[in-house]
Amino acid sequence: MKTLSSASLANMQDSVNLKPMTQLKERLLNFYEEHERTVDIAFFLGGFFFDVWTLSDIDDPLAILQQVVYLLILGGLLYFDFLKSHGFIKIHQKLERVWEYRRLAVHFLLGSLLSVYSLFFLKSASLFSSLIFILLLLGLMVANELKRVRESEINLKIGLFVICLFCFFSMMVPTALGFVGLVPFTLSLLLTAGALFGIYSLLKKNIQDITVLRKSLIIPSGTVLILFMMFYLLGWIPPVPLSVQNMGIYHSVEKVNGTYVLSYETPSWQFWQRGDQNFKAEPNDRIYFFAQIFSPARFSDSVILHWYYKDPVQGWQTTDKIPMTIAGGREGGYRGFASKQNYSEGRWRISVETTDGREIGRIYFNVTKVSDINPNRAFYKDIFR
Repeated sequence: MKTLSSASLANMQDSVNLKPMTQLKERLLNFYEEHERTVDIAFFLGGFFFDVWTLSDIDDPLAILQQVVYLLILGGLLYFDFLKSHGFIKIHQKLERVWEYRRLAVHFLLGSLLSVYSLFFLKSASLFSSLIFILLLLGLMVANELKRVRESEINLKIGLFVICLFCFFSMMVPTALGFVGLVPFTLSLLLTAGALFGIYSLLKKNIQDITVLRKSLIIPSGTVLILFMMFYLLGWIPPVPLSVQNMGIYHSVEKVNGTYVLSYETPSWQFWQRGDQNFKAEPNDRIYFFAQIFSPARFSDSVILHWYYKDPVQGWQTTDKIPMTIAGGREGGYRGFASKQNYSEGRWRISVETTDGREIGRIYFNVTKVSDINPNRAFYKDIFR
């Protein structure tokens, strides 16, 4: 009678243990092949919502490191996918099954990066001026999942990768310099173009056909950069890293020992009102505008409080442009205010703008003048420490 050695018994035991894992792997692979599009979309949206819940400050070192790692992995995957799709390299047979999952990784990384940048741009955007740019970002995220786009000759993912590169530099450069404007934007554009030139140089070592590079890399990358230039000139790109955290219209603003006390008449149950947006002006009343503006540490720049009055005949007319210097690093945001004593009854708005004219936030309010002074006037108080 034959007996099995301890080694044979161990091998048999390993085979028994591996079988369920192999079956599970095959089931997962079959499920993915049968529901490829649904799983791709789920991974893409998973990356988006993952960063909705984990979004940190724009200058957080760990968040910056995460973006760098994601960009490097994403760039590497797209680099080898580009070479393989054009027949310039072959994936080793042992890695072929793993390589099939690259699309999931690309979708997750794109979803994660685009979600981070979309959220930061949304925080810094006045939707009145940046709506087109924000809708473009969201539209590209959806378009990436369309079958017609995925099967087109020009790889949209390269275009999305270029957008992620530019968004990264457009946030990091002004954060490092401490101000926003034309100089940080130009440097961001040059750094993006420099990174793309490096990728182009690497690909050119393996691809001699310039036509392939032109169609799949140069054209989509160049188109993205040109669009960003146009959007900047039109004032559609939000001025990250600045963002308005709070703003409102008040009857008075007092600063006492670093604490701001804001007075307003609107009842607290009207939570949709930011202070006195329906401003009842008694004789000698001033209109106060208060804002909290976030900016990273070591950030020092200015914003413009642009006051407009809606003339019944000529429409919106500029009445005042009041500069306000901001300094970064405070968790609650930099706080400041401006006031106006000479004003007309009617419709008003205040736009918080960068020195290069890009709008961060906007608030509308109505002024109604009353001739009598109410001695029993009651005010509510908001306190900002």
